[in-house]
Amino acid sequence: MHDTQTWTGGAPAVTRGRSGRHRILIIGGGTAGITVAARLRRAGEQDIGLVEPADQHFYQPLWTLVGAGIADAQESVRPMANVMPAGVQWIRGRAVVIDPEARYVALADGSRVEYDFLIVAPGIQIDWGAIPGLAEALRTDHVASVYDIGHARRMAHMVGRFRGGTALFTSTSTPVKCGGAPQKIMYVSSDTWRRKGVLKDAHVIFGNAGKVIFGVQPFRDVLTGVVARYGIDVRHRHDLIEVRSETREAVFERTGEDESTDRVTIRYDLLHVTPRMSAPDFLKNGPLAGDDPLGWVAIDKHTMQHPRYPDIFALGDASNAPTARTGAAIRKQAPVVVDNLRAVMAGREPTAQYDGYSSCPLVTARNRMLLAEFDYDQKPAPSIPLLNTFKERYSMYLLKRYGLPLLYWHGMLKGRA
Repeated sequence: MHDTQTWTGGAPAVTRGRSGRHRILIIGGGTAGITVAARLRRAGEQDIGLVEPADQHFYQPLWTLVGAGIADAQESVRPMANVMPAGVQWIRGRAVVIDPEARYVALADGSRVEYDFLIVAPGIQIDWGAIPGLAEALRTDHVASVYDIGHARRMAHMVGRFRGGTALFTSTSTPVKCGGAPQKIMYVSSDTWRRKGVLKDAHVIFGNAGKVIFGVQPFRDVLTGVVARYGIDVRHRHDLIEVRSETREAVFERTGEDESTDRVTIRYDLLHVTPRMSAPDFLKNGPLAGDDPLGWVAIDKHTMQHPRYPDIFALGDASNAPTARTGAAIRKQAPVVVDNLRAVMAGREPTAQYDGYSSCPLVTARNRMLLAEFDYDQKPAPSIPLLNTFKERYSMYLLKRYGLPLLYWHGMLKGRA
């Protein structure tokens, strides 16, 4: 059995049933799923079901500020019922199988939901157990991650009580949501310690799995200056492979210029970890992944339509669109998906195009932010007229802290922005 809820204002009405059918079915009640559902409702679509097991919805971009002790975690959460668009049937279950030939989605409880058209937006899977020792280390007072609301709260306590020693921050070699988050928490923590007079007694290390600090010029130049300002020891091509919490050691696989590898061990007093991430298990090696070796949903990167199944679209973190996995990307992908889906429903070719736009609001201090915007070609794509966004700005920090959450809750999730 699974629960279905239709949000009509006030308390959601709950019904139960073994199976169902919808003209449009959406998998995922995160940023992508709710945004698309709201836009479809505004476009007049009536028969929409949305599969989502969670009863809470999170605005995750705020978690870096939670980890820095700037924002309260409760600001980032709403009941799922409160963000579910009116008229959308909430199917409270977890998708485990998609059969694109028979056009149904099987749920973990054994029930199934049939569809005419499917939108796949389940988000990304965080594999906390993929790095040996990490799960155990996260139960100590020295290790945290802003990729979880509870760990982000603990990170704030760690930053506040840090009085010197080695502060180690890591990125990872897998695709991740909000790839700038590891740097944001590092910069804001460093600024906090600078203001308290602690930074001079700290050795801040960034174990970066990538080859450069940021992939897009001229933002890379600005961040290189930020790193120098805080005296951060950046170690590129260092991929975290183990955490030894008993001895407070982090083990990295280091790749040399000749592509040879060895292992490097760094002892830490404070460790912020970016966990490995992947496509959700039910998508890996499934029919929607196509030739994608990592299991992401295959799509045309411009139309967001599946190349084999024209009745299926995907967006957000679970698609194989070659751009950053951010809410800003979803904001631009959602109207393309809605327009193209409705075109296909009407028997027309999809013509709306997504250009790969994404942005990374890089908080570089407790009151400064660099807004990095770029497209598929890794070229800057500034969207704010008359403002040089290639600089760290207080106004951009205010946008991050107050403007973007308002845009999210009252714009994107309502289908208005």
